Amino acid sequence: MRITQTLVRSGQAVVVAALPLALTAGMPGVAAAAATGINVTTSGGTVQVTTSACVTRSNGSMGNASLLSSGQANFAQGRQVALSGTSASQSAAWSSVTSGTYTVIVVCADGSTAGTQSVTVSPVSSPTISATATASPSRGVMGGMGSTSQDYGTVTYAAGGVLVAAGVGATVWVLRRRSRPNRL
Repeated sequence: MRITQTLVRSGQAVVVAALPLALTAGMPGVAAAAATGINVTTSGGTVQVTTSACVTRSNGSMGNASLLSSGQANFAQGRQVALSGTSASQSAAWSSVTSGTYTVIVVCADGSTAGTQSVTVSPVSSPTISATATASPSRGVMGGMGSTSQDYGTVTYAAGGVLVAAGVGATVWVLRRRSRPNRL
């Protein structure tokens, strides 16, 4: 009995959730408004819009796109850019867009609106450059302790060469001594 009531209640919830979708599916104006014919992307301070809705050319143009900020109300007030591309895909882009919320509108050359979409541009963080930058060494990597570097002179290199030669000589002496048979 309890299992049946639970199934009936969950079935009612599914029907109530799906009812608005079923009602709007038969309405021609609602389906077109729900699905936009444009795709808007942002990357840093650049906003780009792509569409495939503007297939007709008029005076060599496929149409225009406009980027409206929050205080602007119509297409003519925004930053307008001509669409470029082919009859299969058209695009437009705006650079140096500051952070904020914008509306992108695309109007095809035949006067029809391809779509409208809202987009949020995030603030761009610029890298900081340290004022205490130093030049890199001119002769490759140099030795040093920690963050220090020093250019060593001829005496230092000669002393290092003597130490290396002494180490090689000591190694040869030990190996030759080992190879001799032990005599008592």
